[in-house]
Amino acid sequence: MKIKKGDNVIVIAGKDKGKTGKVVKSFPKKGKVIVSGVNLKKKHQKPGGKSKKGQIIEKEMPMEISNVMIADPKDGKPSRVGFKTEGGKKVRISKRSGAILA
Repeated sequence: MKIKKGDNVIVIAGKDKGKTGKVVKSFPKKGKVIVSGVNLKKKHQKPGGKSKKGQIIEKEMPMEISNVMIADPKDGKPSRVGFKTEGGKKVRISKRSGAILA
Protein backbone atom coordinates (compact mmCIF):
# COMPACT_ATOMS: atom_id res chain seq x y z
CA MET A 1 0.00 0.00 0.00
CA LYS A 2 1.45 3.34 -1.03
CA ILE A 3 -0.38 5.53 1.50
CA LYS A 4 0.73 5.27 5.12
CA LYS A 5 -0.12 6.65 8.54
CA GLY A 6 0.86 10.32 8.88
CA ASP A 7 0.58 11.18 5.16
CA ASN A 8 -1.30 14.30 4.09
CA VAL A 9 -3.96 13.27 1.61
CA ILE A 10 -6.67 14.86 -0.55
CA VAL A 11 -10.06 13.19 -1.06
CA ILE A 12 -10.70 12.83 -4.81
CA ALA A 13 -14.10 11.10 -4.76
CA GLY A 14 -17.23 10.87 -2.64
CA LYS A 15 -19.20 13.28 -0.49
CA ASP A 16 -16.04 14.84 1.00
CA LYS A 17 -14.33 15.46 -2.36
CA GLY A 18 -11.72 18.21 -2.15
CA LYS A 19 -11.13 17.96 1.61
CA THR A 20 -7.66 17.35 2.97
CA GLY A 21 -6.46 15.63 6.11
CA LYS A 22 -3.85 13.44 7.72
CA VAL A 23 -4.08 9.64 7.65
CA VAL A 24 -4.80 8.52 11.23
CA LYS A 25 -4.85 4.77 10.57
CA SER A 26 -4.50 2.48 7.57
CA PHE A 27 -5.88 -1.00 6.96
CA PRO A 28 -3.70 -2.56 4.22
CA LYS A 29 -5.57 -5.88 4.03
CA LYS A 30 -8.93 -4.13 3.61
CA GLY A 31 -7.55 -1.35 1.36
CA LYS A 32 -8.98 1.39 3.56
CA VAL A 33 -7.70 4.41 5.50
CA ILE A 34 -9.09 6.70 8.20
CA VAL A 35 -8.48 10.40 7.47
CA SER A 36 -8.85 13.04 10.19
CA GLY A 37 -11.91 15.25 9.76
CA VAL A 38 -13.20 13.34 6.72
CA ASN A 39 -16.02 10.79 6.25
CA LEU A 40 -17.70 11.61 9.57
CA LYS A 41 -20.65 9.52 10.71
CA LYS A 42 -22.93 10.13 13.69
CA LYS A 43 -22.82 7.38 16.30
CA HIS A 44 -25.35 7.07 19.10
CA GLN A 45 -23.47 6.21 22.28
CA LYS A 46 -25.36 4.57 25.13
CA PRO A 47 -24.81 5.70 28.72
CA GLY A 48 -22.54 3.42 30.70
CA GLY A 49 -21.53 3.46 34.32
CA LYS A 50 -22.18 6.40 36.63
CA SER A 51 -20.44 9.26 34.86
CA LYS A 52 -20.68 8.36 31.14
CA LYS A 53 -23.62 10.13 29.49
CA GLY A 54 -25.55 9.01 26.46
CA GLN A 55 -24.77 11.22 23.47
CA ILE A 56 -24.40 11.45 19.71
CA ILE A 57 -20.76 11.64 18.65
CA GLU A 58 -19.23 12.20 15.22
CA LYS A 59 -16.71 9.51 14.35
CA GLU A 60 -14.26 9.23 11.45
CA MET A 61 -14.97 6.09 9.47
CA PRO A 62 -12.68 4.16 7.09
CA MET A 63 -12.79 5.04 3.39
CA GLU A 64 -11.46 3.31 0.29
CA ILE A 65 -7.81 3.99 -0.51
CA SER A 66 -8.78 4.64 -4.15
CA ASN A 67 -10.72 7.73 -3.02
CA VAL A 68 -7.64 9.53 -1.68
CA MET A 69 -4.36 10.76 -3.19
CA ILE A 70 -1.16 12.02 -1.56
CA ALA A 71 -0.84 15.81 -1.37
CA ASP A 72 2.34 16.87 -3.17
CA PRO A 73 4.81 18.38 -0.65
CA LYS A 74 5.75 21.23 -3.01
CA ASP A 75 2.38 22.56 -4.20
CA GLY A 76 -0.24 20.62 -2.21
CA LYS A 77 -2.02 19.22 -5.27
CA PRO A 78 -2.95 15.52 -5.63
CA SER A 79 -0.13 13.28 -6.81
CA ARG A 80 0.52 9.61 -7.46
CA VAL A 81 3.20 7.78 -5.48
CA GLY A 82 6.27 6.13 -6.97
CA PHE A 83 9.35 4.40 -5.62
CA LYS A 84 13.04 5.11 -6.17
CA THR A 85 16.25 3.79 -4.64
CA GLU A 86 18.54 6.35 -3.04
CA GLY A 87 21.71 5.27 -1.28
CA GLY A 88 20.61 1.64 -1.30
CA LYS A 89 17.26 2.46 0.35
CA LYS A 90 13.83 2.33 -1.26
CA VAL A 91 12.02 5.67 -0.83
CA ARG A 92 8.59 6.92 -1.83
CA ILE A 93 8.47 9.87 -4.22
CA SER A 94 5.75 12.13 -5.55
CA LYS A 95 5.20 11.52 -9.27
CA ARG A 96 4.09 15.14 -9.75
CA SER A 97 7.26 16.88 -8.54
CA GLY A 98 9.70 14.06 -7.77
CA ALA A 99 9.96 15.16 -4.12
CA ILE A 100 10.70 12.50 -1.52
CA LEU A 101 7.78 11.70 0.78
CA ALA A 102 8.54 11.36 4.50
